[in-house]
Amino acid sequence: MAHGQHFDMTPLSPLDSPLFGNAFVEPRMREIFSFHNYLQSCINTEVTLAKVQASLEVIPSSAAKGIADAAEKYIPDLEELQKSTTLVGYPILPLVEQLAKQAGDSGHYLHWGATTQDVMDTATVLQMRSGIELIESQVRKTITALLSLAKRYRDTPMAGRTHLQQAIPITFGYKAAVWLSGLDRHLERLSQLKARVLVVQFSGAAGTLASLGTKGLTVQHALAEALDLEVPTITWHSSRDGFTETVQTLALICASLAKIAVDVSVMMTTEIAEVAEPFAQHRGSSSTMPQKHNPISCELISANSKMVREHAGLMLDAMAVDFERATGPWHLEWRAIPESFALTSGSLSQANFMLTGLQVYPDKMRRNLDLSRGLICAEAVMMTLAPIIGRQTAHNLVYNACRQAVDTGSPFADILLEMPQIRKTLTEKEIKTLTTPENYLGSAPEMVDKVVNNR
Repeated sequence: MAHGQHFDMTPLSPLDSPLFGNAFVEPRMREIFSFHNYLQSCINTEVTLAKVQASLEVIPSSAAKGIADAAEKYIPDLEELQKSTTLVGYPILPLVEQLAKQAGDSGHYLHWGATTQDVMDTATVLQMRSGIELIESQVRKTITALLSLAKRYRDTPMAGRTHLQQAIPITFGYKAAVWLSGLDRHLERLSQLKARVLVVQFSGAAGTLASLGTKGLTVQHALAEALDLEVPTITWHSSRDGFTETVQTLALICASLAKIAVDVSVMMTTEIAEVAEPFAQHRGSSSTMPQKHNPISCELISANSKMVREHAGLMLDAMAVDFERATGPWHLEWRAIPESFALTSGSLSQANFMLTGLQVYPDKMRRNLDLSRGLICAEAVMMTLAPIIGRQTAHNLVYNACRQAVDTGSPFADILLEMPQIRKTLTEKEIKTLTTPENYLGSAPEMVDKVVNNR
């Protein structure tokens, strides 16, 4: 298909804006879900259908050749296509009319036994197949970046935080490995959903293939094989769980990236300053505060996650289809699917940029570990005392020591050394060892190894 004239459409969304578009969307995904690619996917479906029907003697071979030749030369009248689609409500009838006219007598056999949703769904599946391939490659790149961080900082101690408070020591490699583990699972999900989602749609008017008599299922199988798609067990015109599962999976990927973005953006705060997004001239700059280095990638990732979550909800609504074809819910997919792919690819692009060049400051992590003057190791002291004096007694004793340390600003070890009940059990050397954060990393480094080696 040669491209015709361009539609006269003013962008309304930041996703399509010349200003903002490339910040939100990976350009390769924009091409996959572009209007021209969608139209070409519809035409490819029609041409392939004609070819397999000719091979099965459903239509004349000359008709299939005429349709294929016409498609090669076809230049769509986009103005008329736009006008007719607005009138009809769907683009396939006007598209078939234009292509059939181009094909002459062969055009009488175009769209044989098919219905509008057959072509539109199959075209969407073809786009989704390319979209999933791109998402998978982007997830792998992000995993590679996280693998590098996990291995490099396997033993780099930092404060673990719960409820935004310092909890116990962890390592930055452990944090990166936790991030990575989620993306590993998403790769599995993407692989597993393909058999359920990359399925041909060809079932005719109400899904029974009645117009093709006894050859309906044979044509369906041949079309699926020609397009390298799976064959459905039954018509899925009104059963939309496959498309919904895909968008839910994209929402999961975006949410995992948003978790990383939240962590990184908080760790970038001036008071914590443990990491920073990659430096690029003027990236994250303020128009009035020259010292600023704002977490731009984190902001875009977080925003995209919320928008894809909205689409995940829309797709659940789109599953509530009335009878054999929807009066409205189908239309929700037309926005939710392409935008979800676009936003997810944009988030992965931002995440890969951010994590590949993430600036990590172990000295700041060390400084923050020392902020509490040993209180971050309170659990280590308690669990050492517990087998000797009982867990609850140990908890109360250490809790009181913590309160004294907070009230007086004294090092935790000094408070412990002044407590007779503790000195009866622990030596000064043991207390110093227990209140040193590097000595209470648990199995964090070994857990990193498990994630790194499990591939």
